[in-house]
Amino acid sequence: MTETQTTNEPHTRLRHSLTEDAMAFVVGTAMCALGLLFLTHAGLITGQTAGLGVLLSYITGWSFGAVFFVLNLPFYLLAWHRMGPRFTVKSFIAVALVSAMSEVLPGLLVIERLDPPLAAFLSGAATGLGLIVIFRHGASLGGVGVLALYLQDRIGFQAGWTQLLFDACLFTAALFVLDPWLVLWSLMGAVVANVIIAVNHRKDRYVGR
Repeated sequence: MTETQTTNEPHTRLRHSLTEDAMAFVVGTAMCALGLLFLTHAGLITGQTAGLGVLLSYITGWSFGAVFFVLNLPFYLLAWHRMGPRFTVKSFIAVALVSAMSEVLPGLLVIERLDPPLAAFLSGAATGLGLIVIFRHGASLGGVGVLALYLQDRIGFQAGWTQLLFDACLFTAALFVLDPWLVLWSLMGAVVANVIIAVNHRKDRYVGR
C-alpha cells in the first residue's frame, strides 16, 4: 500500500474547506479500512507500514488497528520536519481513523466466504481509491513513505527505491509466516492498489485541476 505521494502539488491550488476535508477523510479512511478487512479476512498482507502492521497482527494476535497506530507514531516527527504541521496533523487524523475503523468494521460486516484472489483485487481497489482521496486532501497514511521522502532529502536516495526495498523485505519475511500462494496474491493486491494510484493521481492529468 502506497502511503504518501512523492510529487509536490501546485502551490496555486485552492485549499479544501474543513467540511470538505472531513467528508473526504471519512470516505477515504473507510475505503482503506474496508480494503484491510478484505485483506485480513483472506489472510493476506499488503505493502508499506500497513503491511507490516498486518503481518505483526498475524504473528502476535494483537489487533491491526492498535499495531498500525503505534507503528506510525515515530514517523510523525519526520513528517513534521519534511512535510510541515498541516500535513502531519492531517495524516495523524487519517491514521487514527483507519485504525479505529479497522477495529469496528469486523463487527459490522461479517464475510462468510471470500477467496484470496478476489480478496486481493477488492482490497487493492478499495485501498487504492481510499488513498487517492486522502492524498488529494493533503494527507497520507504516514509510515515508510514519509521516511522515504526524508532519506531522499538528506542523502539523495530515491524515495521509490526505499519503499521498494522495504516491501521486498516485508514480502520476503511474509514467506516465513504465510503460505506462498497467499503471499503471491498479496503481491497482486498491492500491484492493483499502486496501479490505481499511478493512473488516477497524476499531476499532469488530475492533480491540481
